[in-house]
Amino acid sequence: MISIAIPKGSLEAQTMLLFKQAGLEVKVTSREYNPTITDPRIEKVKILRPQEIPEYVEKGYFDMGITGKDWIEERDAEVVEIADMRYSKMAEKESTVNIVLAVQADSAIHEAKEMKPQSKISTEYPNITRKFFERLAIPVQIFFSYGATEAKDMMDGIVELTETGETLRKNNWRIVATLLESSTKLIANKDSWADSRKRREMEEIRTLLSGVLEARGKVLLSMNVASDRLKELIEVLPAMKRPTISQLYDSDINHTRYYAVETVVSKREVNVLIPLLKSKGAEDIIEIDITKIVK
Repeated sequence: MISIAIPKGSLEAQTMLLFKQAGLEVKVTSREYNPTITDPRIEKVKILRPQEIPEYVEKGYFDMGITGKDWIEERDAEVVEIADMRYSKMAEKESTVNIVLAVQADSAIHEAKEMKPQSKISTEYPNITRKFFERLAIPVQIFFSYGATEAKDMMDGIVELTETGETLRKNNWRIVATLLESSTKLIANKDSWADSRKRREMEEIRTLLSGVLEARGKVLLSMNVASDRLKELIEVLPAMKRPTISQLYDSDINHTRYYAVETVVSKREVNVLIPLLKSKGAEDIIEIDITKIVK
């Protein structure tokens, strides 16, 4: 059996939703100290700050965990990244975030290499910031931020995590460099990953979680089409690989053979696609939500 660390805070709600949709619902006690997942592969679950998870997984307190690439880099954690879980803290959409260097909007600085020696930088990422300026050979003073970094306008610059940059702009900061692109990662302890039994269990959990992420934003379309319209329909029909086509049983109706066609398409385009398919001869069109796609 394996142990899992789940991130608290901004990623918590979407992580809980992901596990629930994967059939691995996290049942939380009133104080959240001892949540459980009813699954024979999972022995222990903890909800922890994402900053802590890389180090705890590295040291073997947990077999696997979910955290950001930013915290793996910040902690210099030696873990195995077993899946890229590109979901946003705000929604189910695929998403990445950036750790950026920003200066005041009216600053004369437009590139990181223009920062003056001994500039004061506020950040929650002192290690990433230090390494970045060491590569530029610019000595800077790093002040650790305990939050609300964008409020530190007494600094020469800040290094902050941003998804859209909107909060920085609203607080009079201008981005001049990107230090790291980050997304949510499923990570494993190296020794646990080397253990064949634990690795198999972790791979099975990964399959379930990745299957949910793969299915998000996609629907299954099923339709019937007469044989003389089939080629015309297929020419405009998107598919993950190739559509599934099968002849309907006893389908010679008025000497016309019918086929059933199924395909997976993006939910974003389905409202435009369905009228188009109908104009190309599709009949009895059914749209079905998908819970998992396992490749």
